[in-house]
Amino acid sequence: MELLSGADMIARFLQDEGIEYIYGYPGGAALHIYDALFRQDKVKHILVRHEQAATHAADGYARASGKPGCVLVTSGPGATNAVTGIATAYMDSIPMVVLCGQVASHLIGEDAFQETDIVGVTRPIVKHSFSIRHPSEIPEVLKKAFYLAATGRPGPVVVDIPKDMTAPTERYEYIYPKKVKMRSYNPVTRGHTGQIKKAVEMILKAKRPVFYTGGGVVTGKASEGLTDLVEQLGYPITTTLMGIGAYPQSDRQCLGWLGMHGSYESNMAMHHADLIIAIGARFDDRVTNSTSKFCPTAKIIHVDVDPSSISKTVRADVPIVGPASSVINEMISLVQGHKIAHPEALTEWWEKIDGWRADREGKLYEPSKVGEALKPQEVIEALCRVTRGEAYVTTDVGQHQMFAAQYYKFDKPNRLITSGGLGTMGFGFPAAMGIKQNYPDDDVVCVTGEGSFQMMMQELSTCKQYGVGVKIVNLNNASLGMVRQWQDLNYKSRHAHSYMESLPDFHMLIEAYGFTAITVNTLDELEPALERAFADKHELVFLDVKVDPFEHVYPMQVPLGAMRDMLLSKTERT
Repeated sequence: MELLSGADMIARFLQDEGIEYIYGYPGGAALHIYDALFRQDKVKHILVRHEQAATHAADGYARASGKPGCVLVTSGPGATNAVTGIATAYMDSIPMVVLCGQVASHLIGEDAFQETDIVGVTRPIVKHSFSIRHPSEIPEVLKKAFYLAATGRPGPVVVDIPKDMTAPTERYEYIYPKKVKMRSYNPVTRGHTGQIKKAVEMILKAKRPVFYTGGGVVTGKASEGLTDLVEQLGYPITTTLMGIGAYPQSDRQCLGWLGMHGSYESNMAMHHADLIIAIGARFDDRVTNSTSKFCPTAKIIHVDVDPSSISKTVRADVPIVGPASSVINEMISLVQGHKIAHPEALTEWWEKIDGWRADREGKLYEPSKVGEALKPQEVIEALCRVTRGEAYVTTDVGQHQMFAAQYYKFDKPNRLITSGGLGTMGFGFPAAMGIKQNYPDDDVVCVTGEGSFQMMMQELSTCKQYGVGVKIVNLNNASLGMVRQWQDLNYKSRHAHSYMESLPDFHMLIEAYGFTAITVNTLDELEPALERAFADKHELVFLDVKVDPFEHVYPMQVPLGAMRDMLLSKTERT
């Protein structure tokens, strides 16, 4: 029998669970746990400079690796500083376990120093939460937390740990629970066979089909099966922002991503489709635009592991509750040996789609001329060339996020790491940090803007301490670009507080942290600067790229319209 304190149980459990990294920031209520981590060397603790960065780094690690991220913070402000990152993970269904120190149990409810009811605060933005009542229950509770975070529809789980539960003087038996049973939690492991058969019958009979796939395909590790199914059928496919890379974007059948700033051909195909096969997508408002005008001639097959997402905003004609991977594999087995009913209609459908593609060819943006400011689209295209489309790309939120998603071509899942649901500025840099630590020999680049970067730039210190060689491409337009774009379109260009009138000298700032900075002003400087930045995979390099402050992101859906209602430029709309 092995007797351990509550703090040592936590450290030992993390080892037994195979946790590689835990991101955190110490404080009084968590110090017993920190001491236990100090006395072992298997789980690496990464000391961030702000608790929000801890959650984003764990989030980035989880998105890239498919394994749950792990966070450790103290009580009160330490826990509340983590809330934005918890919400970010929740909105995008990312597995994460957040261990929160808490005041001693006899002080709870007394407004003690650094006391916050973090379980109550985070209740709407977690998959589940636990509060430790006795040290002996720590192994079982942690096992449940990691199981809940990673199964079904993934999400963050908070574990509230009063300080007296980790006291070094009290020791209890430790046994690592290899299995967990939860009577009230039974995530589905496969879809209903009858519904899948009905769906396949509709798929084979469709004349204007479109696959619409989301982040559930990526988190469900179903990309390989999806690619096989779509290639067998020869149907067009579009993805959500979170689903980018689930199907190779360089393939002809991929129409790009859809929605507010999605491609012209993907939005047009969705609007005119007669069948939409939605897999691992939740019909977010950034996709559907007005739901009353959404895809008026289409029947809808909706596959999702979360039953509450089906028919939540758009009614499904064939609902299928189940993991994307198992449902897709069953669809593949049913499709094999069967021919589509209307091959001539599919040929006509592709001719229509290719016509939409041709309509926009060469019209996506106006390239910069000699002496003009760089266009942000040119920067992303050059970045894709230099990295051969193989980098892990994180983004913050704004115009740069949309340009990165539009102009970097992702052929693999888990490569675009971005905050889709919550839209969190400050996400990109710490997320890149978490990814680079897991994949040190891969190119990891954060595409950001000067507004977003300043929210988490203190993590340069973390990168210095741990030798984290991410690349940072700052599309510097001296403004909150997406806010300014909306002000141009809806507020007669009254730019209320969207211009950054006082910016740091990023070159000097980066050098003050001991890193390399490169300022890029012209197109001929761009590619050599990128080549220099990516020459050493283990060196942090910051590129401050001065871009056209007046450039907009297009296409852009017209608010309250149908999917086909888009602004195509400052002077053109559908």
